[in-house]
Amino acid sequence: MKLNVKRTVLVGFAFLSILAFWQLYDGLVPKILTTTFGIGETYSGIIMALDNILALFLLPIFGSLSDKCKSPLGRRRPFILFGTIAAVVLMMGLPLLDNSYYANPSPTKIVLFIINLGLLLIAMGTFRSPAVALMPDVTPKPLRSKGNAVINLMGAIGGVLYLIITSVLYSKSKTDGLDHINYLPIFIIVGIIMLISLLVVMLGVNEPKLCKEQAEYEAKHPEENLAVKDDNSKEEKMPKDVKKSLIFLLLSVALWYIGYNGITTWFTVYADKMWGMEIGQASLCLTVATAGAIASYIPIGAVSGRFGRKLIIKLGVILLATCFFVGYIYTLLYHEFHFVLLILFALVGVAWAAINVNSFPMVVEMCSGSAVGKFTGLYYTFSMSAQIVTPVLAGKMLDISYTTLFPYAAIAVALAFVTMCFVKHGDNKVVTKKGLEAFDIDD
Repeated sequence: MKLNVKRTVLVGFAFLSILAFWQLYDGLVPKILTTTFGIGETYSGIIMALDNILALFLLPIFGSLSDKCKSPLGRRRPFILFGTIAAVVLMMGLPLLDNSYYANPSPTKIVLFIINLGLLLIAMGTFRSPAVALMPDVTPKPLRSKGNAVINLMGAIGGVLYLIITSVLYSKSKTDGLDHINYLPIFIIVGIIMLISLLVVMLGVNEPKLCKEQAEYEAKHPEENLAVKDDNSKEEKMPKDVKKSLIFLLLSVALWYIGYNGITTWFTVYADKMWGMEIGQASLCLTVATAGAIASYIPIGAVSGRFGRKLIIKLGVILLATCFFVGYIYTLLYHEFHFVLLILFALVGVAWAAINVNSFPMVVEMCSGSAVGKFTGLYYTFSMSAQIVTPVLAGKMLDISYTTLFPYAAIAVALAFVTMCFVKHGDNKVVTKKGLEAFDIDD
């Protein structure tokens, strides 16, 4: 059994679109709020947290709704279609209101901007779960780690595209001395990227046909379905032991996000305070971590197929906790930037890839094909909850002492190793060929 990489890449364009948008959102919206509208960092932070708060409710709801959708376009593509179009239209309002406020300030325009932003976040929330659920919909369970590696890589490409285009359009030479920067061009370009990605998914992914093939595969392999039919209601239900595994897996997801995002949220502040590093040096460390993850996605997907998802996740958790502990030791020994930090953060990226590639497939492994959207929403509920909580918790730890940041993250990740020991399902280990043949994929 081999992964159809061409099909998975086409599906991954939906994820590319989403990640390109979030890079834009995280990179520019805070600047607009603080620089143009003059909103303080505290209130800007609250506004920026709206996406995670809305995601807690929207992602499970629209994931479940897409499970029940019976459109001729399929279950997921109607949400991707209308959600993307609505998002592209709404996102154009942000730079227009930004430019308008700079030209002629008015409190009404600030209110309109925040309302526009809220509607935009709702539009993005309507299709995020359906877009991610499309991969397991059309991929056999044993191959979902490899499939998840591909769509994560596609998402990373979307983020990198944004960063490259932004660096060209808004280089220091072009923005130096400007009282106000017009961000409309980058919003238009990202909107075009999203529409092109939508076109690829709508024309290149025949969801009804592929889902029918997947249903036929599942019918031939009932042993892979962990849900069982209730004799009375005839509906599929999760056995108690599988439900226990799911609970511990979701707790693990929350814990490693608490640790990882605690570091990524506060690292630039920490590096400045503890090591006297400039923001460029601190950002370089985080960039190296991202590069390490991107370089690891595909190899880890292949290795996970051979040795099992749970083992690779646990190894990733051990490596991540160790890296954070080493970060603490570094703080005790050094008070400035050293090249060893780049090696450390490259390993952080590898560890995060080992966890990230396999955790989502393990969650959807525990459900039937008819509930993939619902379980995708569950996964995001726990990961988003962690991302809402950890900036506050880690910030409180910093108030006590800056030296607590890395131990805080290491302990959270180490606890995830403990909870993973109670996960007994979702590890659909595949026996594959040896050597380079383990990386074989279909065109």
